[in-house]
Amino acid sequence: MSSDTFRGVFTIPSTPFKQNGDVDWSDLKRVLDFCITCGAHGIVWPVNASSFPVLTDRERLHGMQMVVEHTAGRIPVILGVQGASGNHAAMFARHAQALEADGVIAMAPYIEPIEDEDAMVHYYQAIDREVDMPIFIQNHMRGSELSINTVVRLISEVEHIEYVKEEVFPPTHMITGLIEQAGPKLKGVFGGASGRYLLLEHPRGVAGQMPGCHITDVVVRLWNALEAGDLKEAKRVYGIMAPLFALETVKGTNYPEILRRRQVIKSSHSRLTIRFPTQDAYDHEALDDILRDIEPLFTWNEKPLLYGPPEWLKLNDRTD
Repeated sequence: MSSDTFRGVFTIPSTPFKQNGDVDWSDLKRVLDFCITCGAHGIVWPVNASSFPVLTDRERLHGMQMVVEHTAGRIPVILGVQGASGNHAAMFARHAQALEADGVIAMAPYIEPIEDEDAMVHYYQAIDREVDMPIFIQNHMRGSELSINTVVRLISEVEHIEYVKEEVFPPTHMITGLIEQAGPKLKGVFGGASGRYLLLEHPRGVAGQMPGCHITDVVVRLWNALEAGDLKEAKRVYGIMAPLFALETVKGTNYPEILRRRQVIKSSHSRLTIRFPTQDAYDHEALDDILRDIEPLFTWNEKPLLYGPPEWLKLNDRTD
């Protein structure tokens, strides 16, 4: 599936892990079905909210194929091809091209920041040589934070760069700067950060939002209200979902924990929290309260919502 323009909520499926740390591929298929049922306009995998830094190259390559095949053209799929170098990213880009994905997205190299602008152009050109599809730049602090001038240069000099996911602070100002300066080759700028700035980004002309997938149906509801010009409804939905943003500062498990509570996946185990879970008893109580308020906004209600921490956490009395 290809499109002249991408617009809407391109959600990011979490990568589920079993208790032994293996990727749960069957649950990832269930997450994909959940995203599509919730009304997502596109899928983006694997990127930060998919735990890509703790996936092996083999897992990323296998998962890319599985995501494309399981989505089966129902909505567009944008594959994450960011790498530690241009050659590394090019390998993922070749795979995305062979899979006939709808687009690719890449942060700047994330091992060490690149300060030389020419080197940044060469990195994205290495991706560009491997694909005949739209490229998204993901401008994020995990990679090398790119200035507006650098992003504009990349759009101008790298053939297939047509979109940006902008997450460098302040994203609202960055979005406006890009839209004003990049010219018609830029087909759209997407926001991130789970939609926390979407009320401010939409009037500035964003093409969409790329959030973690845990409340895709709620973010879609917010986006649709904004697109319809129903600011009152948009503010109502935003006000209900906003308390979740505080818990997202707790490392590692918030997205998969909500998916577990919604009974999309079996386990909220994460490779990002090797030694102990970082949500304590207070976090779990807060999450119970927040989800009770959000639950009426859910459109995916296949099973009753679970409350409280995972059973293994209760049994081991580990709350910090």
